[in-house]
Amino acid sequence: MSKIYKMLFMSTIFLSTLISISSYSWLGMWLGLEINLLSIIPLMHNQKNILSTESSIKYFIVQAIASTVILLSIISMMMKSNMLTNMNYQSTFIMSMNSSLLTKMGMAPFHFWFPEVMEGLDWLNCLLILTWQKIAPMILLMYNMKFIMFSSMVILISMIISGIMGINQISLRKILAYSSINHMGWMLSTMMIMETVWAYYFLVYTVISINLILILKTQKIFYLNQLYQSMNTNSMTKMFFIMNFLSLSGIPPFLGFMPKWLTIQALIYNQMIFLPTMMIILTIITIYMYMRVTLSTLLMNVNEPNWDLPMKNSKFKSFYISLINFVTLTSLILITMTFNTL
Repeated sequence: MSKIYKMLFMSTIFLSTLISISSYSWLGMWLGLEINLLSIIPLMHNQKNILSTESSIKYFIVQAIASTVILLSIISMMMKSNMLTNMNYQSTFIMSMNSSLLTKMGMAPFHFWFPEVMEGLDWLNCLLILTWQKIAPMILLMYNMKFIMFSSMVILISMIISGIMGINQISLRKILAYSSINHMGWMLSTMMIMETVWAYYFLVYTVISINLILILKTQKIFYLNQLYQSMNTNSMTKMFFIMNFLSLSGIPPFLGFMPKWLTIQALIYNQMIFLPTMMIILTIITIYMYMRVTLSTLLMNVNEPNWDLPMKNSKFKSFYISLINFVTLTSLILITMTFNTL
């Protein structure tokens, strides 16, 4: 019975996102966002996790407030009053709607709910919030990318907060949440100039996140000390985790470098020099966070386990994890060879 209702709500989540991005009116887009919100709340509930109820309530309250502001902005923009003939009023409503969409995405400085909600969820729900739940707000934000200065400020604040706040975390769910804030800053910069680069970036980020969360879910890892203990016994999983984590940071030999490369190239081609320079400098803080986790995983050896980490069908699962990770990690070589031959 539980699997049936999960399949129902998962299908409505996917359909609601498609309703939002394919709607012809702002009201239809808002309706899709509301269906999306009401569909994911039942999936967040987990009887084995006492924090899931708290996370679902936090998520619902924040998303409901953001949806209310979006609806208010839509109604205000649709009113044919003399007030809206003044461009200052119209830009105010557009800015408020953009801020609400950024709140739904969890971007800084509207990120206050995002790490806390992530901390109370299981890995599959975390994957859903990190990837699929970003699509509808991002595409709706593309329709209103009129204020370059506002978007640039949001991007730089996201880079600063994700770097500084991510360093002090021991929970892998919060580390991935702050990592997502950093990557959303890069995606927002691509949305200002070229939507196709955003699509490439989001696709690569989704693939790397699936690989990482698949490893963490299989090994039942949620904190750094669990990570160090679990990786002692499985050198192959340790190698794939480290390579995927470095790929998420965007270091050149890995697949995660490709979308950042395209983003920097597109920004410089459009004569925006200051923004990519600051983004690269501020992302170094986040890369330090990634490097610290990977080097600790590589070097630390925990001899006194504090808990058991049971695994079922470990050989079967590790084979598929290894296969998926091998395909992903060699993708940059394949893509580079394809570009050279075209």
